[in-house]
Amino acid sequence: MKFAEHLGAHITPEWRKQYIQYELLKEKIYAAQEEAPSPDAVDDDHVQRFLANFEERFFLQCDKELAKINTFFSEKLAESHRKFSTLKNELGAFEEHDHRSESLRKRKLSTVVRRSLDTTGDQTKVRNMHHLKLAFSEFYLSLILLQNYQQLNFTGFRKILKKHDKLMSTSKGGEWKAAHVDPAHFNTNKDIDRLIQETENVFTTKLEAGNRQKAMKRLRVPPLGDQETPWTTFRLGLFSGIFIVLLISLILSAIFVDVPAEWWPALRMYRGALLVIVFCFLLGSNTYGWRSSGVNHVLIFELDPRDNLNHQQLLEVATFFMMIWCISVLCFIYGDLIHIKSQLQPLLLLLFMIAFLFNPFRILYHSSRWWLLRIIWKIISAPFHHVSFADFWLADQLNSLGTILLDLQYLICFYAVNFSWQTLGTGKDLQYEHDSCMSQIYGIRPIISCLPAWWRFAQCLRRYRDTRLAFPHLVNAGKYSTTFFVVIFSSLHQWQSSSKGLPVGEHTGYFYMWIIACLLSSCYTYTWDIKMDWGLLDKNAGENRFLREEVVYAYKTYYYFAMIEDLILRLMWITSLTIGERQLVHQDILVTVLAFLEVIRRFIWNFFRLENEHLNNCGQFRAVRDISVAPMSTNDLSLLQQMMDEVDGVQHRRKNRLKNKSGKQLKKTETKVWLMEALEKTS
Repeated sequence: MKFAEHLGAHITPEWRKQYIQYELLKEKIYAAQEEAPSPDAVDDDHVQRFLANFEERFFLQCDKELAKINTFFSEKLAESHRKFSTLKNELGAFEEHDHRSESLRKRKLSTVVRRSLDTTGDQTKVRNMHHLKLAFSEFYLSLILLQNYQQLNFTGFRKILKKHDKLMSTSKGGEWKAAHVDPAHFNTNKDIDRLIQETENVFTTKLEAGNRQKAMKRLRVPPLGDQETPWTTFRLGLFSGIFIVLLISLILSAIFVDVPAEWWPALRMYRGALLVIVFCFLLGSNTYGWRSSGVNHVLIFELDPRDNLNHQQLLEVATFFMMIWCISVLCFIYGDLIHIKSQLQPLLLLLFMIAFLFNPFRILYHSSRWWLLRIIWKIISAPFHHVSFADFWLADQLNSLGTILLDLQYLICFYAVNFSWQTLGTGKDLQYEHDSCMSQIYGIRPIISCLPAWWRFAQCLRRYRDTRLAFPHLVNAGKYSTTFFVVIFSSLHQWQSSSKGLPVGEHTGYFYMWIIACLLSSCYTYTWDIKMDWGLLDKNAGENRFLREEVVYAYKTYYYFAMIEDLILRLMWITSLTIGERQLVHQDILVTVLAFLEVIRRFIWNFFRLENEHLNNCGQFRAVRDISVAPMSTNDLSLLQQMMDEVDGVQHRRKNRLKNKSGKQLKKTETKVWLMEALEKTS
């Protein structure tokens, strides 16, 4: 591998501009070689003046690169020293707090108080210990990145100066290296090696009780280059090949085999699973694009850099479930031949996918599956949790996957209401009653349609509560609130049209309100996509007209295409007015096409949303997660007292109020005095 490719594969993306500009220096050398006058055409003095002029400009550029690298290295080194000192202080405070907690447990307190302290103390100890380990492992990763920064830049200077001497037939490059690069601060300083060694020792002795093997397993840093597992590649190829064969068989079967006349229930029940699978496949493509362009999605999502799914593994999961989906559909078509009732196949597929997701055993990407479940739980329970980027990013994805929730509701309703379980073992064809699961009467489907928008709406309110910034959070909440009006007017129009028996082409007043709501929502969301989520239309874009000052992807055409594509797909609801209302195409086919187009729109949206977030991290040179577990200091005691004086200052205070010896609950002032005395005795 050429060094330029090696450098591009191993740099820290957020520090990209702080590395040696190897390609720029190489281009200067090649340009000088081509522009150099031929000794046969001019005299030697002219050639020497040209070379002297080039070397002056070349080494001036090298000086700038060296100064930039030294400055950045010194800043990151000082930051590492401060961080290590802070972590050691936090570790010492944790040990001191743990010692005090042990002393307090040994005192002769009441049984209720002692039991409460034992429970909360143990939970706090485990939580703080976990956060300390996480903080040290992230700090260790930052040291490895900085050490890698040293090595790559030194190698870059050595390679480019060697190339200079070879092509220019001189030794001045080697002399400049010996005079400037070898004694440079970033090359001679060994503090990073010492910090790495000290971190390993502290982590081993203090956090892993001297077990170095366990400590180094936790501190292990994955290869900084692109690593692809051969077995994952093999499985990906195997599943892809099987899927292609099954897909061809499925297409031929759909053409030449009699499909049940009422096929639309199966379409609704299979569509949601296929949307999830396609989304997973496209997410794998997103991951590959981010990694190839240097967008650090691992940092943005705050994933564990030692344990996360790469693009190959995501594609492997997607192709595996594509294979399972095709098998299930073929079983639906050939249900009579395999003696398994056709209408049971969608249910079996759903149960299989749920079993895979909730599998408790530490196999099949256990950590990634439980990370996903935790994020989903935080989304569903919004706004009762702090909102991170991964939370609202996944909630945005769910807004594009709303059809899945509706199809899941239909599947549950179908097997609970419409499906005839009495004929399951009789050998007769399965019959089901009139399809009532698509009805708007009880308002279930409109509520489900609003759920993704509600989750993001609640997250925006939570972010406003945490930051007190009306812009952008309340304005963003307003964007998601437009979905509520779209769903309400659409549902009212459908309900009134069906109840009055209106003919095709005749509309109610709610129909026009629905159009206004859709138009408002499309304009609102599209403007937010372009300006806020993607950061485009920047007035300081310079030569990147209508874009932003800095872009990551190679061609500006990508951005202009995405801006037009996003607008077109945001307005695809117009087809529901023209084709859908006139019933020119079956409603389920139209919904299916629009659902997949929305998934594709979100797939393209993801590239530029992550790019914008990545550039924000680049501006701060943030390459690892910032994790701190600083305990409450004695200076915060006044804040604790103030919280106790407020009515709602301390959660669960009414349920867990302390009791005195006679069994009566302590008053607020008595509780405060008791806490003060306990703190003074243990200090």
